[in-house]
Amino acid sequence: MIETERLLLRRPAPGDWPAFRSFMLSGRAAGFGSHGHEGRAFRAFAAELGHWEIFGYGMWAVVPKGQDGAVALVGPWTPPDWPEPEVGWMILDPAWEGRGAAFEAATAAVAHAYGTLGWSTVVSYIAEGNARSEGLARRLGAVPDPGAPAPEASGRRLVVWRHPRPEERR
Repeated sequence: MIETERLLLRRPAPGDWPAFRSFMLSGRAAGFGSHGHEGRAFRAFAAELGHWEIFGYGMWAVVPKGQDGAVALVGPWTPPDWPEPEVGWMILDPAWEGRGAAFEAATAAVAHAYGTLGWSTVVSYIAEGNARSEGLARRLGAVPDPGAPAPEASGRRLVVWRHPRPEERR
């Protein structure tokens, strides 16, 4: 678990499924491959839980202090077919968009990936045209890396955003 000023980042739990499901079935999840399809959304959530089981880390459920439910998933993600280790994010609860939670959690996640996990590089794969995620990546100090390979995405072009080490951030 990681604690930031306003948030607790904890391992996702089966009880986080309803929030994840609602997000994935909404238009807000258009940049994700399991968007709009309950079965694919379920398998994607099961992969979030399984990533922790297999690797011992993964995306955290982001919970505001003093609350119970997850409002986001943010953190390290390294499926075997990913070209590079990623820190990803998704705001599950639309009431938490634009409130800085993703920035706060992703800042902690990038620092954890470089520090605790010892990664030598961190990227974020963002669907082309996802302006909110691109804006967050920029705010985190990441820059597009057009020469880097992206994972295959069903019908979507993913842009690779490369994150600086925390001590290199401007």
